[in-house]
Formats: sequence, C-alpha cells, structure tokens
Amino acid sequence: MRIFLITAISLLMLPLIAEARDGQKLYRWVDLEGQIHYGDSIPAEYAEIEKQVVNEHGITVGILSGKKSEEERAEEQRQAKLAMELELQKRADQALLATYMTIEEILMHRDRRVELFQAQTRVTELYLRNLTRRLENLMTDASEFQPYSEDPDAPMIDRELTNEIATTKETIARHEGNLQRFKSDESQIIDRFEVDILRFKRLKGLDQQASNGSPPTS
Repeated sequence: MRIFLITAISLLMLPLIAEARDGQKLYRWVDLEGQIHYGDSIPAEYAEIEKQVVNEHGITVGILSGKKSEEERAEEQRQAKLAMELELQKRADQALLATYMTIEEILMHRDRRVELFQAQTRVTELYLRNLTRRLENLMTDASEFQPYSEDPDAPMIDRELTNEIATTKETIARHEGNLQRFKSDESQIIDRFEVDILRFKRLKGLDQQASNGSPPTS
C-alpha cells in the first residue's frame, strides 16, 4: 500500500516536475491532516504552513517558513537589532584604530576639542558680565520713572528705555543658555573620549597588560 501511495504521488508530480525543469519553482507541503501537496504556487489557505522548495528531482532545495508566532517575530527583531549594533560597533572600532595610534593622540585630540568649548565659555562669560553691568545701569536710569520709582509723582518710563531693558534681559537669558550648553557639550566630549580611550585599550589589549602588571606598549 505504501509503495502504491508513493507511486501515485510520483505520477501526480510528473507534470509539475516538467514545469520545474522549465524554471518554475515547485513547492511541497503537508496540511494539518497530514496530506502531502505539491504545486507551483501556494493556495491562500496554506499560506501559514511551512513549505519546501523542491527541484526537478523532488529534492528539497529550500524552506519557506510559515506564519511566525509573536515570540518568534520578537526574537527575530532582537537578533536583527543585535546584529546591527555589532556591525556599528565594528565600524566604530575600525575608525578608532584607523584614527589613532596611541592613547596620547586621543588625549591630545580631546584636549583640543575641550579647549574650543572652554574658549567659547570664556567669551560668553565676559559678554554676560558686560550685559549685566549694562542692565544694572539701565535699571538705575529706570528707577527715576514709574513703575520702578517709589516716588508717586515720578513720570512714566520712556518706551525706548523699556524696550532696551527688555532686549538686554532677553540677550542675557539667551547667552546664559549658550553658556550652559557649552559646559554640557564640554562634559559630553570628555565622557565620549573616555569611552574611546577604554575601547582603544581593550582593542589593543592594553587593559590586559595593566591588569597583569605589564608596562604599556603605546
């Protein structure tokens, strides 16, 4: 009976094998009832079932997965994300090794970058001191007018002076924000270079030498 079944299946496959020789793909799958099916296309009702791609000899040459579970899709996404992170790290490592020969070179580059932010900070602090003195002088002038004067008979402040005070305050606030950003950027640069130094040591094996008590070679 088994021989008969195999022969019958083989006979049914003959036209499909002929098509496979012409370059069309041939698929084989087993339905939920255990029945084997062959075809050059997949009916919609079998879309979620795993299929085998077979050649003109009936030999499996590929697998088409069926519908994946939520866990399988989540794992695939996790693996894809991990592979991307590894590839990005590999590229970063290659760039790091191509850019620097020694730790001293990394430190020199870091110090040059830090100096730029420190120079911006010094200029901004000087500008803020000048703006603050200017605001103090403007407020001294405004104290003779309403609404800043305690004298109820004092005249109302001139619109031009009011606008100048408002503009100076806005400029001070803007440069204070710049000052905070420069300091934050400087801190981030130092942290980023620290990460690069640690990674460089690991790639060069310098961290192992330090743990073994060996003198650094770079």
